[in-house]
Amino acid sequence: MQIARDSVAAFHYTLTDDQNQIIDSSAGRDPLTYLHGGGQIVPGLEKQLEGRSAGDKFTADVAPEEGYGVHHPELMQEVPRSAFQGVEDIQPGMQFQGRGPQGEINVTVTRVEDDKVFIDGNHPLAGKTLHFAIEVTDVRAASEEELAHGHVHGAGGHHH
Repeated sequence: MQIARDSVAAFHYTLTDDQNQIIDSSAGRDPLTYLHGGGQIVPGLEKQLEGRSAGDKFTADVAPEEGYGVHHPELMQEVPRSAFQGVEDIQPGMQFQGRGPQGEINVTVTRVEDDKVFIDGNHPLAGKTLHFAIEVTDVRAASEEELAHGHVHGAGGHHH
């Protein structure tokens, strides 16, 4: 069976960046299971999984526009340290939830200078080309319940 809309596919993946650094991998974990066409994985990867079958191994390169988006410089901001009330020690790499024009955004502290904190509201992978090594492990038709709910139900019994 091939991966198509309304099928449930499972795959192992290793995600690397342009420097060949591993960003994420399912190695040692269960494969990632998703409902095809449900928008649960980045669009560029979903496109390249279309038509694949269990046992297929391939590499997929996904441009930022079809991945986690392009990098928006206007999401990089400088805020006074006093904006982080109750946080004693602010370090680069710390993540906070903030409010943006589109609602909640996650921001990452990029650097701290005296009483200024520099934050970045881009997704950590924004602007990066994503390199996936994929092994499809399973493809099946989605159940009616999964289609109704728009997501995969776990292997541990059904919810009613």
